[in-house]
Amino acid sequence: MQTKIVSKNFDIPLSHTMDVALKNGRYTSLDRLFTYKPQQVIDTIKASGLRGKGGSGAYAGNKWQLASDHHGIKYVVVNADESEPGTFKDRQIISHDPHLLIEGIIAACYAIGSNTAYIYVRGEYEAFSDILQSAIEEAYEKKILGSETKYLVDITIHRGAGAYICGEKSALLESLEGNRGHPRLKPHSLQPEFYFGQPTLVTNVETIASVPFIIENGADAYRAYGTDASPGTLLFSISGNITNPGVYEAEFGVNMLEYIETMGGGVKNGKKLKAVIPGGASTPVLPASMLKDATLDYESLKSLGSALGTGGMIILDEDVSMVKALKNLLRFYHHESCGQCTPCREGTSWVDKTLDKFITKTATQEDLNILRSVSQSMNGKTICVFAPAVSAVIDGFLKHFESEFLECMV
Repeated sequence: MQTKIVSKNFDIPLSHTMDVALKNGRYTSLDRLFTYKPQQVIDTIKASGLRGKGGSGAYAGNKWQLASDHHGIKYVVVNADESEPGTFKDRQIISHDPHLLIEGIIAACYAIGSNTAYIYVRGEYEAFSDILQSAIEEAYEKKILGSETKYLVDITIHRGAGAYICGEKSALLESLEGNRGHPRLKPHSLQPEFYFGQPTLVTNVETIASVPFIIENGADAYRAYGTDASPGTLLFSISGNITNPGVYEAEFGVNMLEYIETMGGGVKNGKKLKAVIPGGASTPVLPASMLKDATLDYESLKSLGSALGTGGMIILDEDVSMVKALKNLLRFYHHESCGQCTPCREGTSWVDKTLDKFITKTATQEDLNILRSVSQSMNGKTICVFAPAVSAVIDGFLKHFESEFLECMV
């Protein structure tokens, strides 16, 4: 079941160092890259069907085209602010194969006409940031980066300060510019992001790390994996009540329950599966009864009322209290709301405090009504998707496990 494209070198000792990376295929795609014109590179990414692997699933080639079509100074910004609970795949790339990320960044810069790239790293990832910085320095020494190369690319690491909201691309750019990490209003037309007023491609670590394989082997080679609508592979994180927690790469479209059994080793201690949060904490929970035919791709999970998100599966066994699980999530969202929008700032506080009544089993029907009402008031009434995601999380728990909440009412 496991297919290794991005994770091919993860198990090789010292794979993060330049000498080992070069012996195991890193930077070989650059020879082919520079035989293409920039637009040919973008067309290849489009043909591959590569989708953003940071949560949205948007087609990467279309984003590259938007940045390429603008003139002037351009930037590539790699989002390594991996703060979504249940998601820990990007740090695997950074720690085990940082040269793959650098190789992909060079391709993206060349394609859109940029000479400068920034990697925005989660503040808590100090050790991983140090590994990445060493790899960048090695790339300069080998004249893979810098002015003495076929194409000038400079890469700078910027570490965040531990704000979950800075994983949202426009808040990330605000932070990178030195401002408070608040999301920006969405434009009314299709356009790239802008860093200091200049067109910018903001992309996820794993998305960029998938590019060298596509450049070297062609779009059809990538499409040979996955499904028609979701080609290729994804690094799925699996955690919670699972025997073998970790990160395992697999093709899009594999059966979810088969993945849990084969790669994750099944539910821990022989317990029964109760539910799965399929794509990181901000995707709606799904009960085990709905998962028989669920596959790990965007379309399947959307049809079930959830989302693939970052591919961070959180496994919940039969002993998990869904009331306590929701409380744990809402405590996190309450803490991490940036406070810019009133429905989110006040809503996350309200639902967090309301859950306390269910935890102490002093809730009433009015409290349940409040949860539903506040959830509705947060959905679609804020600048970014933080509040709508919280709303979807609440609705998922109440839809599928309402009985557990009713048991906590007086």
